[in-house]
Amino acid sequence: MENAIRKASVLIEALPYIRSFKNKVVVIKFGGGAMSNDEVLTNVLQDIVFMKTVGIMPILVHGGGPHISHEMEKKGLTPKFVEGHRITDRETLEIAKDVLINQISASIVKKISCLGSEAACIWENGYCPIIAEKHYIETKSDNGKVKKLDIGFVGKVISIDKDRFLSLCNTCTIPVVPPIAKGVNGDVYNVNADNVAAFIAKALGAEKLVFLSNTHGIMTRPNDETSFASTLHEDEVHALIDKKIISGGMLPKALSCISAVKEGVKKAHIINGQIPHALLLEIFTEKGIGTQIVV
Repeated sequence: MENAIRKASVLIEALPYIRSFKNKVVVIKFGGGAMSNDEVLTNVLQDIVFMKTVGIMPILVHGGGPHISHEMEKKGLTPKFVEGHRITDRETLEIAKDVLINQISASIVKKISCLGSEAACIWENGYCPIIAEKHYIETKSDNGKVKKLDIGFVGKVISIDKDRFLSLCNTCTIPVVPPIAKGVNGDVYNVNADNVAAFIAKALGAEKLVFLSNTHGIMTRPNDETSFASTLHEDEVHALIDKKIISGGMLPKALSCISAVKEGVKKAHIINGQIPHALLLEIFTEKGIGTQIVV
């Protein structure tokens, strides 16, 4: 009986959040590395299906970097990166498209269907609602001159077809977003999934932007979980970046959170996606479990 009462209490705690987020957009970014674990992926998708069932409009942006690198290596190609961006020639781009759209997105759509909900990859019959321009890496030479480094078919998102996203959401379909975009010139670009998630959240005026990471959020001291920060102001984030405490894969997430909140997204969070039902704990409980970034 006590266990049943405890479960009822959890539902009652969630009720005001369900009311508050009904018909609101929540953008979730799930990294490629974590998707290799079927149990973690299933837990995340169950949370997203629950959110959809209670009237929230979730949009799932996924990565796939490790999967792309694995496929490249199988074909005898060596993955190369510059400042975290994959150097993407034509052959690498074709591998990325196949892995992200035909394998990962298709698998997620199928799994969501098995969980009793509808989902659709936003790439459909060659149409993509995400538009990008070619992205260059800027480097400084010894004499201080700025040079633009061409890293191939790598893009920066400049616009989205908002109607396409909202149409899917309004028909009870969960949009599944691979980080592949089209250019105005017809080229296809590999784009950063963190930036894609932030851009969609800003364009749609999302209630929340949530990054699922493999850590509990942001630590203010390296490798010290007791220094976990439940809330960080923009100034504190930049200070941690200057000290190289926020670096690597956490850096674009933190900067994307700041950018999103500055441009109208109500709240942005970085949470540990490996915790079972982390999304439900973050969204439907008073304390949450990750780091919230505010400006």
